[in-house]
Amino acid sequence: MSSVIHPDRDARIQASIGTIQNGCEDGRFEYPQGMAFDHHRGLLFVVDCGNHRVQVFCSDDGSFVSKFGEYGIQPGQFQNPWGLAIDHDNDRIFVTDNGNNRVQVWSLSEQSFLSCVGQYGSGDLEFFYPEGIAIDKHHHRLIIADSFNHRLVLLSLIDLSFLFSMGHGQAIPAMLNSPSSIAVDHDRNRIIVSDTDNNRVQVLSLIDGSSVFEFAYHHGGHLEEVCGVCVANQGQIIVAEYGNRRLHVLAPEGRHVRQLECDSYYGPLTVAFDEHRGLIAFSVENRVHVIGANQWLADTFTWRPDRHRYAPSWMKQAVSTMTMIRSLVDESAMSMIPNELLFEIFSFL
Repeated sequence: MSSVIHPDRDARIQASIGTIQNGCEDGRFEYPQGMAFDHHRGLLFVVDCGNHRVQVFCSDDGSFVSKFGEYGIQPGQFQNPWGLAIDHDNDRIFVTDNGNNRVQVWSLSEQSFLSCVGQYGSGDLEFFYPEGIAIDKHHHRLIIADSFNHRLVLLSLIDLSFLFSMGHGQAIPAMLNSPSSIAVDHDRNRIIVSDTDNNRVQVLSLIDGSSVFEFAYHHGGHLEEVCGVCVANQGQIIVAEYGNRRLHVLAPEGRHVRQLECDSYYGPLTVAFDEHRGLIAFSVENRVHVIGANQWLADTFTWRPDRHRYAPSWMKQAVSTMTMIRSLVDESAMSMIPNELLFEIFSFL
């Protein structure tokens, strides 16, 4: 199934950040790259590559919150930062500092610099233009797309020591060519990689790096310049295809489910999913757009009681009020409505 989205005038988009023209003012971008949702705080972190910084926004309405970083080569300074991953368990943000060939670590709560690791090269703890980054929570590992070394590098999440690498020198189809974005499917022990210069998405085993499947072609033709990937709640893979200006959705087994054509001069560069609030963010032409997942992919997101605390404040208040009324009127029809259905009802209001 295919549909078209008009980023400048589509009613499905609940927030748009930035302008088509680049800029260095707060809330404007030059080449926005990696993104990640902080669902605990209702925030969206965006790597503003050309302005050598990270900007932070409210995920509900796109309002500017804060920023950190500046141009330079010293610790705490960036040179074309690229990817970003949030480690909630340890209150950290990891940023790939592309031009400085390293990974920087920042405090999530304070947004202050903590440490960095890496230098130019192809050995252990060396990088050549690192781009995407993701966290493997089950195995306590940090995974970096070491783009120009054509590999994935895995570090210990505990002390950032080198563990091993995969992709470079492996047999086809697991061999990578300028990987740019990665995501982790924890339920299935998989790494999803945008294998950019091979014009495909690769899904690899988290255990040994072997190929599970690849996606390079569907009924609409070959992929061209795959730049961003993320994983939605039910294991669906969302792909940002820059060259053909499309977003794709794949089922966990690799079947093509849906695509969204972007009515714009340039295609989407990156995409992120908020598993606790049901939001999809994607960047097009120096702008970042936020859309409710169910506005594009029906039944992708369902409110559950364990997600209630991450809901927007207006929804939490509405559900709390309805729940209170229901508890006071035991014999009413409302008393028969489960919380899950209430969450779903209010998500469409």
